[in-house]
Amino acid sequence: NKEEAKGHYQNLTQERYTVSEIKKEEVVKRPAPPFITSTLQQDASRRFRIATSRIMRIAQQLYEGIDLGSKGNVGLITYMRTDSTRISSAALGSVRTYIAGSYGTDFLPQKANFYKGKKSAQDAHEAIRPSYISAEFEPRKLKKFLSADQLKIYELIWKRFVASQMKPAIAEKTTIDILAGKYLFRVSGEIITFRGFLQAYQPDEDSNGEEDKGPQGIPRYISKGEILKLLDILLNQMFTKPPPRYTESTLVKTLDKLGIGRPSTYAQIISTIFNRQYIEREERALKPTELGRIVSRLLSN
Repeated sequence: NKEEAKGHYQNLTQERYTVSEIKKEEVVKRPAPPFITSTLQQDASRRFRIATSRIMRIAQQLYEGIDLGSKGNVGLITYMRTDSTRISSAALGSVRTYIAGSYGTDFLPQKANFYKGKKSAQDAHEAIRPSYISAEFEPRKLKKFLSADQLKIYELIWKRFVASQMKPAIAEKTTIDILAGKYLFRVSGEIITFRGFLQAYQPDEDSNGEEDKGPQGIPRYISKGEILKLLDILLNQMFTKPPPRYTESTLVKTLDKLGIGRPSTYAQIISTIFNRQYIEREERALKPTELGRIVSRLLSN
């Protein structure tokens, strides 16, 4: 409560802050598997603010073929309706050759990376990947043949697939315990010591191309037993927030987790409840309309 918080505040302004423990550990960050339908929809929707139905239309265009001038009409990605992370041996050979040539052998694992799919996966098609993995089919080389959205989706698929066959990134994580009388504070931070797959693909990059860096490194000059200077204490009133509303990205993730529909139907499900005016978009969030609430109550009873 407020009075209790004020008491802690008064105590903390008078305590001495001492570094009681410093712990360092190596953290291995492994690359994500290549895209399946649901993860492509989630990632592209989150990054680019594109509707899942449009993502699938763009993927269909890339699969069916793009006019590449003298090369003719070329299908740039594999089939986009799949629940499998499987990769053909030919594609594995091509991407490993590309990684060695473009990033260097330091970024290439001794053996190809393999990923387990879900038990419920039909495994009828490969993972979503570029049809051709070589320097001439790099996204920047095809930019003039693609629309802005086509380039975004193709580049995302390209980077994710290449990264999936690279070495893990390595980070040094530092955790510091700070004692202030009876109070214990703990802070953690990390710095990347080997970029690995991050050289090709940033999992937490937002729609503006800015990386969400997460926990930052802690200054190396801090030592155990050091006395720290208190700069400020903030006494804030906070309120418990309800779970955030679904976005298209998080709704697809939940449909996939609960086994509702199939990869090929997620975009159609969302389009249908939009078209029937059961939901509406409020900025990025999906919000039920009054009609949607009525239908939900009827279905629940």
